[in-house]
Amino acid sequence: MPKRWHIAAYDNQRTSDLQRSAGIPTVVAQLLLARGIDDAATARHFLEAKFTGLRDPSELPHTLAAARLILEAIKTNRQITIYGDYDADGMTSTAILWRCLRQLGAKVDHYVPHRIDEGYGLNADALGKLARRGTHLIITVDCGIASVAEAEVATELGLTLIITDHHQLASQLPRAAALVHPNLPDAPYPFPGLCGAGVALKLAWALCQLADQKQRVSARHRALLMQAVGLAAIGTVADVVPLIDENRILVRHGLKCLTSHPTAGVTALARQAGLDQKEHLEGDDIGFSLAPRLNAAGRMGQAQLGIELLTTESPQRAQQLATYIDELNEQRKSLERSIQLAAVKQIKGQPGASSISDKEGASSPERASALVLAHHQWHPGVIGIVAGRLAEKYHRPVVLVATDPLGVRPGIGSARSIPGFNLHAALATCGEHLVSHGGHAAAAGLKIEENRLDAFREAFCTLASQQISAEMREAQLHIDAETTLQSLTQQTVRQIESLAPFGNGNTRPVLCASNVRLAGPPRRIGSGGRHLSMTFDEHGVKMRAVAFGGGDWEEALSQAGQRMAIAFRPVINNWRGRSSVEIHLADWRAE
Repeated sequence: MPKRWHIAAYDNQRTSDLQRSAGIPTVVAQLLLARGIDDAATARHFLEAKFTGLRDPSELPHTLAAARLILEAIKTNRQITIYGDYDADGMTSTAILWRCLRQLGAKVDHYVPHRIDEGYGLNADALGKLARRGTHLIITVDCGIASVAEAEVATELGLTLIITDHHQLASQLPRAAALVHPNLPDAPYPFPGLCGAGVALKLAWALCQLADQKQRVSARHRALLMQAVGLAAIGTVADVVPLIDENRILVRHGLKCLTSHPTAGVTALARQAGLDQKEHLEGDDIGFSLAPRLNAAGRMGQAQLGIELLTTESPQRAQQLATYIDELNEQRKSLERSIQLAAVKQIKGQPGASSISDKEGASSPERASALVLAHHQWHPGVIGIVAGRLAEKYHRPVVLVATDPLGVRPGIGSARSIPGFNLHAALATCGEHLVSHGGHAAAAGLKIEENRLDAFREAFCTLASQQISAEMREAQLHIDAETTLQSLTQQTVRQIESLAPFGNGNTRPVLCASNVRLAGPPRRIGSGGRHLSMTFDEHGVKMRAVAFGGGDWEEALSQAGQRMAIAFRPVINNWRGRSSVEIHLADWRAE
């Protein structure tokens, strides 16, 4: 879908002022200004991202109270169960706390609900099972803040419940012995953007401080926490929380900890992903290699194996698990491709693709306000990825529902949104048609009876048509600066890399260049030909480019003519000991 380019204006005076006052290269000053950073102190704080910038766990409300309850349970030898989630953030959260409690001598196990059979968060049946098994204290990680009814069940069962979470609050808070959350209404924390693993790290840190009875923990506990920082970096990148403030610090230093203080499981998973020869890991290595493999275990209903991988001390067992999880990831990718193909065919085969087309006079999904698609052969663990790809492709909110082939259970749905349209609020508005729902503004999940699909589709798409403006329907691309290919030296790109780690809230800078041409026809690469490889030429300066997910551009690019403008992200490609600059194509237009 064509994007509207927004190129940041270049302010020579402000750039020069920041460059001089902060003592940084001009290109870095320009990029910081585009991110709203315009004074030297803030610039240095952002670029340095010192470990000391992490706030003491005592500042996170109720963390010390939760830690004291846990230490008392350890002292009295009570059974503790960590109740986690099945995604990478939930797995790393569980692993962080489990490893900490084990080192402190706790009698501890962990429980993760089955993604398909039980769904997200606390459930009454699981609580009953844990109580009968002898659990006294349950600590949730990455879930529980919206489990009001389930918290009451825990009380009735005589369980002590500590909830640690980061998700959006419901209208009522659950009753628990302690609630550890960075965005509680009565106890605000300076940075509400921590993920589940970040919250778990804070609790583990507090436990070590209390156990040592001092702020500076012992060498043994420090080594444990360094491993936990690495795991928290995985959870932070995987959960796509903003990479600013403490999250930026966690990922910056966590990437180093993944190589300097690796667990057996991380080492094995990195080897399986082909990252073991890299001297330095980057955020993209988590986002595109480590996290998808962990998430694949959860999506395929085997999150317990992901947690075992992150907690085992055996290199042999870790390698077995990493190999198997890699196979699960290949299965996930195959399912993803088949579901996306079927979904696109369904879009094209349905009039207007969404029940509201006639009202809007639309005849294609490009003009509809939202897409709600369903099929009984879709795997519920994979539809979220496909929903995200379709939302990006059509720039519309997308809901995919995997209905039950037997028609006995409710369908399981995943939804992804576009900037400006709050999915969490939209699903709440359409809640009368749903069995349940939850999530964030950008990503959410739901359950729905199949006979309510049509009514939900109409209500959801009507709401989208009312709230999504014409401008919101057009994909936007924000470009940090204009440049030339000639100016993209390794020194310049390495200066740009000083803004890393990149991710949500601090995206890799996008630059644009005009008056370039293809030096030859683009060619498809990667599994299923999803990506494109090509070379651009600008007045004799040639540079390799890759368009990830841009396989569909092949024909249009080949016919684009002699000259074009391109938007891209510059990177350093290290291959077999050689470094070179290449660009990742974000968009293009004929000139």
